[in-house]
Order: sequence, then structure tokens, then C-alpha cells
Amino acid sequence: MQATEEAIRSVVQEVLSQLNKRGGYGSAPQQDGDWGVFNSVDQAVAAANEAQKQLLNSSLENRAKALEIVRQICDSQADELGRLELEETKIGRLDHKIEKLKLIKSIPGMEFMRTEAVSGDNGISITEYAPFGVIGAITPVTHSLPTLACNFINMVASGNTLVVNPHPGGAKIACEGVRRFNQAIYQATGLQNLVTILKTPTLETADAIFNHRGVPLLCVTGGPGVARAALAAKKRAIVAGPGNPPVVVDETADIDNAAKSIIIGAAYDNNLLCIGEKEVFAVESIFNELMSAMGRHGGYQLNSQQVAQLTSLAFSPPTEPGGHAVLNRDLIGKDASVLAGLIGVSVPAGTQLLYGETDTNNPFVPEEQMMPFVPFIRCRNANHGIELAKEFEHGFRHTSMIHSRNIETITKMGRIMDTTLFVQNGPCGAALGNGGEGYGSFSIATPTGEGVTNPMTFTRFRRSTTVGHFRVI
Repeated sequence: MQATEEAIRSVVQEVLSQLNKRGGYGSAPQQDGDWGVFNSVDQAVAAANEAQKQLLNSSLENRAKALEIVRQICDSQADELGRLELEETKIGRLDHKIEKLKLIKSIPGMEFMRTEAVSGDNGISITEYAPFGVIGAITPVTHSLPTLACNFINMVASGNTLVVNPHPGGAKIACEGVRRFNQAIYQATGLQNLVTILKTPTLETADAIFNHRGVPLLCVTGGPGVARAALAAKKRAIVAGPGNPPVVVDETADIDNAAKSIIIGAAYDNNLLCIGEKEVFAVESIFNELMSAMGRHGGYQLNSQQVAQLTSLAFSPPTEPGGHAVLNRDLIGKDASVLAGLIGVSVPAGTQLLYGETDTNNPFVPEEQMMPFVPFIRCRNANHGIELAKEFEHGFRHTSMIHSRNIETITKMGRIMDTTLFVQNGPCGAALGNGGEGYGSFSIATPTGEGVTNPMTFTRFRRSTTVGHFRVI
């Protein structure tokens, strides 16, 4: 298998090299669409259905080439593509935009696929995991191209194709990625339109995909609104919904490691990650020590007046009694220095995260804000911290973290929180193989229970039974 993988990698590198020599992408003829970019849902779905038929009739070697092409484009062109994504979306950090694209090379592919067999006196049964067909995918503005590329690898590895309705705020970079993927794949394999995309995505085009007869499965990565819409569709949906990940720090924790981990996770791409540390509940006895440690690892502490100023800029009062505070979306994903500057604070160069003490009434605690400020709340003890973490995670069962060396406390929190991802003594990214064990994904399906998606997520069970034969032992 190693020789085959090396041969595939060599072919892919040669194809990408030839494309670059000819002056980039889009130079070879394309019959339908603009290398997978379409103006209507019907056109995009029709092309994806035709591509799925071609994929199933093609070799597994060609399928492997397609996956390797997407990995190599994301890796070798990460600087350019990451810059284009930041220029379009204007949220997050360039270094992390680039890193997220490079992480695509570790997304699991065909190696996750398996065939199972059971034999006995009555013959043999083989279980295989088959594709659904065309998958309708919704991608977020927070990680537009990385999510699309990750979905491509997971879905095509299992024999599916996909039609994408990107978030309008990240549509240009998503379309550019689709063009590059499709042309390189066509040059290497002859396969066309393994991924198609809407050039001008809207709520209407998303709804059309949700209800299209040519799309048997949905995969939605985004906020609560689009998640609810997908769950209301009359077909199976794999939904990566919202989160508000809490962190508990108890008196037994390694305080320096806790502070460092919180900075790494919450500051990543300016806290755009759905798994990112959003609020910290620290026990009274180590609270001040933790606040000091945060400053040593790249954080800047705001005083109570500065926290109040930032809060008033980040949120407006609820529009109705008992409603949610209204988030100022202009501040999402901005640098810590930008947020600080808005309240007249000059922070040292290299400051990654703002933080400050609040109580639970501050809207930064209950709301899934996506900016590099983290509220810290004092707790009487670890049990109190877990109780608050449970309350403000809101039952999303997405992600939670704890810093503790007390195995009983860790176990208790894991059971009470019941989150899809539960990280102990590390940053949030460790749950997705970035500093911890396991594989990664940009779609974490919490409401529908699939968890960290992989190629097997997008398959259906098929059993073939032969009666009385094929048992040769």
C-alpha cells in the first residue's frame, strides 16, 4: 500500500506542477459550469449527481488521487488561500487561517472505510458501507474553505459527491477552492464536479438544497438558525450546531498549564472555533494566581471598568424581555488589540487574548461570542464550578474542559456535562488531534449525535448474504 500511496502522491504533484506552469487554474476547457461553480441549485445538484455516478464507476485509485489533490492544494497553497479568506471574511488571524488549511492533510480519508464479514454453517454475510449519493453541505464563514475541504475528503472518500451552499461572507474563497480542486482532479483522473457550489448563496438556495429530491443527505456546519432549518428538513441531516464551551479550573490544577492552554484555545483564530474556550469558572483559592498566569502567557487583563466598556460595545440589550443579548457582529473575530483599542486601551505587541473577571450576569458568559475576550468567574469550589459550567453550556453537549489533577472531580464533570468533546488538562484543539490523540474534523455533529465526522459518518449500511456457500474454511 505504501508504494501505491507514493505513486499517487507523485502523480498529484506532477499534475499540480503542470497546472502552475500553464499559468494557474481555469486554463483548460470545462464543459459544464465554471469548474463546479454554478448559478442555480438545479444545475449544481444535476452536475453533482452525474459526478457521483462517474465516481462509483471509476477506480479507488482515482478516488485516492482526488483526496490527495485536495490535501496538497490546501497544504502547498495555504499562504495564498488563507490570505484570500481573511481578506474576504475580515475575521480571524492570518497565521491560523494558514494553519487550518495545512491541517487538512491530516483529515481521515479512505483508510477509515471498512468491510465486515461473518461466516458460518449457513454461508457468509458481507457488510459494506455505501455512499448516500449527493450530500448537501452548508459551510460557515468562520472556516469557509477548511470546512469545505474537510467535508470533501470525508464525503468523497466514502463515494459521495457534494453540493455546497457556503456562507455568503465566505463564498468567494469557497468558490475559488472548488475551482482549483475540480480542475486539478479532472487533469489527474478525468472526474468532473466531485464538488459543486452556488456562486451566489442565499437562504433561498440553502432551502432549495434542503428540499431537493436529488440530495438525500444534509451536512450543516453553522449557527443555531441554519441548524434548526436543517433539522426541520424532511430528510436525514448531520448537524454541527452551536456551542458555548466552559472551562473549570480547580485547586489541584497546574496553573501555568491551565493558563497556557486557555490562551492557546481561546485565542485560536480570535476565538472563532466552536470548540474554543468561551468562559472560565475558577475556584476562589487559585483564582488570583490563575489571573496572573494568564498575563504571563500572552493575555491582557482588563479591569472592571474596561470589561464594562467592552461589554457595552459587544452586546446590546435583548429586544424582548428574557431574550438574548444582541451580539455586535462587527466585533466577531477581531484581534485583541483592535478590541482593546475600541475602549482606549493600548496592549503590548503580541497580546493574543483579553480577559477579565465578571459575574454570571455578564452576557459574555451565556452567549457564544466569537472574539478574543474570555470572562473569568470565581467559584466557591470545584462542584460549584461544574454546576455553573453545566448551566452556561446550555445543554448543547458540544465541548467542555477541565484543569484538575483530581480524578474524581474530572470523572464527575465528564458525567455531568455529557459533552461530545471533553478535554482534561489541555487546550480545546487537543480533542481534534491538535496536541492530543485522535483525528480532526471541521464538522462536529452534536445535535444529531454523530460527533467528530469522518468518512464512515456519510455512509449507509448494506449487507449482502450468500446462503450455503463461500465459507471455504
